[in-house]
Amino acid sequence: MLSRLSLIAAATLFMAGAAAADPIEGNWRTQSGATAAISNCGGSFCITLKSSKHKGKQIGKMSAQGESEYAGSITDPETDKTYSGKGSISGSTLKMKGCVLGGLICKSQTWTKL
Repeated sequence: MLSRLSLIAAATLFMAGAAAADPIEGNWRTQSGATAAISNCGGSFCITLKSSKHKGKQIGKMSAQGESEYAGSITDPETDKTYSGKGSISGSTLKMKGCVLGGLICKSQTWTKL
């Protein structure tokens, strides 16, 4: 009986650790001044604008690629063009990078955690 309780307690602690928020989750101020919310969406992280004329629009989806590194796609809300995207977190900043032509042409932005 005691070993069963120990097993249940260990499983509960493991699940609590797994449920901890990822550093990318939360609200971010984009370079243009809009607020973007990044939240878990089925094993990936969805990026949705919370302010600006594009409020409510999902502009990206990324997956963790290691500690503080992410990769996926990012959409320019002005043009509706989607690019291969990467993100990396350092402290309270998120450097977002979108590329086309296999990384030949890229643009970057730095976002700040709110």
